[in-house]
Amino acid sequence: MRHGRWTRPALLLLTLLFLVGCYQGRPKKKPPIHPNPNMDNTPRYEAQESSAFFEDGTTLRTPVEGTVARGSLHNDPIFYEGIDPRTGKPVEENPVPATMSSLKRGQERFDIYCSVCHGRVGDGKGIVIERGYTPPPTFHSELIRNYPDGHIFDVISNGIRNMPGYADQIPVEDRWDIVNYFRALERSQNADVADVPEELRDRLK
Repeated sequence: MRHGRWTRPALLLLTLLFLVGCYQGRPKKKPPIHPNPNMDNTPRYEAQESSAFFEDGTTLRTPVEGTVARGSLHNDPIFYEGIDPRTGKPVEENPVPATMSSLKRGQERFDIYCSVCHGRVGDGKGIVIERGYTPPPTFHSELIRNYPDGHIFDVISNGIRNMPGYADQIPVEDRWDIVNYFRALERSQNADVADVPEELRDRLK
């Protein structure tokens, strides 16, 4: 009985406090109180604006030596640059395995970014060549077939001669996927009977 006597008033009080806490009041014309106005109106500089705070008078500061932006610690030169740190030369083999998913992704990215110049089969006869653009070399020459995978990755990343680099458009792993598909295209145009599974060789004419 004693507990039941105070239960109802306690519930009513809690309900009242809840409702009062949710009440926003009537709109007011006076500005709200800001205990720390700097949180609302933080001073800032426009681009190229001068500053009296620094001795050189500039607002744009050079990053502290050794500073690395978050997510930009590319400490694997093989994966991010295609360079063997022991020799300083392009790696011979792709660090991304040539799985079916990698080949499909590479084909998709190749068709979007590369085929307009290099053609769907890598023969250098893309659609822009028909409109007067300088033809790129075919992938199927002995010279290019002997390039290490790291060199192909570097060309995709940084460009070569009149080919632009695609490092800003194509993520690192996608570039390696393109290298895998690049090799598949070369193999498709330079295959022999030994590349055909034994159970399928009798179908060749």
